[in-house]
Amino acid sequence: MAFTRTIAHPSPTGATLNVHFREAEGEPRGVIQVNHGMAEHAIRYERFADTMAAHGFHTYAHDHRGHGQTTAPDAPLGHFGTEPAHGKVLGDVDAIHDLIARNHPGLPVILFGHSMGGLIALNYLMGHSSRVAAAAIFNANFSAGALGRAAQAILAWERFRLGSDVPSHILPKFTFQAWGRQVPNAKTAFDWLSRDEAEVAKYVNDPLCGFDVSVATWRTVFDFVFRGADDRNFTIIPRDLPVLLVGGKKDPATDGGTAVEKLAARMRAMGFSNLRSIIYADTRHESLNEVNRDIITAAFAEWARTAVA
Repeated sequence: MAFTRTIAHPSPTGATLNVHFREAEGEPRGVIQVNHGMAEHAIRYERFADTMAAHGFHTYAHDHRGHGQTTAPDAPLGHFGTEPAHGKVLGDVDAIHDLIARNHPGLPVILFGHSMGGLIALNYLMGHSSRVAAAAIFNANFSAGALGRAAQAILAWERFRLGSDVPSHILPKFTFQAWGRQVPNAKTAFDWLSRDEAEVAKYVNDPLCGFDVSVATWRTVFDFVFRGADDRNFTIIPRDLPVLLVGGKKDPATDGGTAVEKLAARMRAMGFSNLRSIIYADTRHESLNEVNRDIITAAFAEWARTAVA
């Protein structure tokens, strides 16, 4: 199957969002709103949307600004837009929730995010939890700490020397490239994403994947990270909200899932009583494109059905 349709949806931020929609099969249980990761795009979640349609869920997946086919006057490929961009990215997500509310009034919405999309999803939840029935955060790292502060300092220097709308020269060396070096006998620079060679090949050969993002985009990403690292920003989120946190034991981007476990521990300490966390053995960064993706997706579907019951 495929996404049912693709639309160009105007956002109040000035972006024209490229939005893919997959209709549920049978009576719909709810809606999943997907936030994709850095240097990829929403159509890569088509298989996930197909599976969730069979379980009774509509799926909306949009390209973030600076990604895929979404356009904005200040956001070419790899660039979120003129700083500060934090509010623009979240404003686009809110525009998708407006679209969902208009098209499916009364249906519960599950907020989903992978990697950078997980950072965005949790930041959205901090300000808009009343719009969300449940949240699933996959493979996101909110544990930057001192290394994150060092990255912010590097980005400030690059912004001063190079500008904010050009690719960072340094951050890819400490992220994508460093993660690639952690995979034994790697055949490509992106083997850290998945053990499935066919899926990695699709990513490598996709012109809308694997590109370097701008200094300003990296700055915004670390803004998301540090907002998520501050417990005070969780205040308005209901403590009984169903939350699913997923990581991979072989994911270098989350320190082998340790960052996911740290977020789970923090949230439990804050009183979140309906939280489930899973770290999958031998699993790399892209859970939904891994060799064990059917197991991971089936577990998500079971959780999703319970979350909106």
